[in-house]
Amino acid sequence: MNLRSLHSPRPSLVSRLLAIGSVIVGMVAVLVAPQAAEAAVANTSIYPVQSIYALSTDYRLTVNGRNVPVQTYAGYNGYQGYDIAQFAMGDGDATLAVTKINNTNIGAYSISPQKLGIVGSISGPTLTFTVHDNAYLIVKLDGRPNLVIAIDPGEDNRPPSSGTGIFNVRNAPYSVDPGSGYVTTAFQQALNDAAAWGSANGRQGIVYVPPGVYTVGNLYLRSDLALYLEQGAVLRYTGERANYTTHWHKDSQNRDITWFISTRYSSNNISIYGRGVIDGNGAASLQPSNLGVNLLTPIYTNGFTLDGVTFRESSSWAIMPTRSTNMTFRNLKIFNRFGMGENDGIDVMESSNVTVSNAIGIGHDDPFSTKTWDNTVDLFRNVPGDPRPLSGVTFEDLMSWTFCYGLKVGQGVIQNQESVTFRRAVVYDAAVGIGVHHKYGSGTASQIRFEDVDVERLSYSNDDNRTWLVLWTGNTYGVGPVDGVTVTNARIRNAGTTPGRINGQPGAPITGVTLDRVYMPGSSTPATSLSQMNITNLSDYGPVTITG
Repeated sequence: MNLRSLHSPRPSLVSRLLAIGSVIVGMVAVLVAPQAAEAAVANTSIYPVQSIYALSTDYRLTVNGRNVPVQTYAGYNGYQGYDIAQFAMGDGDATLAVTKINNTNIGAYSISPQKLGIVGSISGPTLTFTVHDNAYLIVKLDGRPNLVIAIDPGEDNRPPSSGTGIFNVRNAPYSVDPGSGYVTTAFQQALNDAAAWGSANGRQGIVYVPPGVYTVGNLYLRSDLALYLEQGAVLRYTGERANYTTHWHKDSQNRDITWFISTRYSSNNISIYGRGVIDGNGAASLQPSNLGVNLLTPIYTNGFTLDGVTFRESSSWAIMPTRSTNMTFRNLKIFNRFGMGENDGIDVMESSNVTVSNAIGIGHDDPFSTKTWDNTVDLFRNVPGDPRPLSGVTFEDLMSWTFCYGLKVGQGVIQNQESVTFRRAVVYDAAVGIGVHHKYGSGTASQIRFEDVDVERLSYSNDDNRTWLVLWTGNTYGVGPVDGVTVTNARIRNAGTTPGRINGQPGAPITGVTLDRVYMPGSSTPATSLSQMNITNLSDYGPVTITG
């Protein structure tokens, strides 16, 4: 008996009956309470696909019962291809049904990122599953190519197609007609007019691009300008040399390169957004005169934003933020071909305060990397100004698929690189999952972090590496140290076939490495030694701290 029962008055019969009645009422309320409502069905926006893109012969796709076009993206030079489907979804659930066109029964499937734990159901040739939020997925059915399903967040910043400060390229005085040949002059005039209006009014003038395929030469973006690409709008590169300026020469490929779209030097307050496509036209564009393309080069600019645009088929590095500050790239899709070679996704170069978020990068070479050079290197020989260090670069919420490095710092570290972070990243497949490759230069790479990284597959080989972690330095253009590399909370589902490596150089060691909570294949507990992590190729390195 407790103190309360000793000193509390005995309840009356009436009060006890009232208490019993309250319990009965509560029980009835529970019994008749409505069941929890089913999750709301998300609104979806399905992107139109222009006829220049072939439709898949392998897959059909529906989302919440609506057909989604699936594009085929054939391989090149004997390499595999993949298929692509794209749409946006708002709040709620989206139920996807992937069907094999040949109608043979599905025997096995996978849905990546595996960490999402998406489980489907199979009925004959159809796989059905539900997603609760936007995501960039890769689906594999037995015997079929990989299907990339890019689900963007809903588009909440779409401008009106006309009005004050809106410069619609289809309207007078530009009157651009898609499919009518090169429309560069009218396009550039719209960009210039919008920038002038924006500067005069203290905000961005907007160039509005409706659906259609627009063949254009080089386009240049000035301050106080926004370029909006509506769903179904495609800006296409051709490679016909007479219509493009040669900006640099790529020595390793003996190929001239042009910047398809670039910013004017010393510009600021520029945006590119929407759900349209910037298309490098891949191998076809190399046929006229072997003129390669960088699809987007924001250079010497401040306050640059890109949101939602798809980049495809670049024949060189696709996106090159260069010697710039305060930049954001979000909801970014980079679909390059395998077999093209040196077609990196986004290489952040000599820039500061840069964020790349919610992005999928697919291509033969590194989808996500940072680099620093000097003016003797081929891509900077024609660029004025002095080399710059790189600092404050963050990549987050990524999906990477490549024959090279999934996540990478380097190869160029001629100027210092510091405070580079990769977080919440999935390496779907690669040769190297996580890497710092200080191949060129004597600068220091420091304060490098890889947080919450999931390495799913390592199917390829690069420089004889097929492993989850490579930290190494070379001795071209001098040698430089690597200091302060942290890998934390990494799930390694496939460790590859070669040892992980930490290889510095005499006089330029790799120091300050921390490996925190690294889970190797099949283990639910963190590894406690380098040997457990299969990191056994070691030289010129400082103490390694292992925690977890």
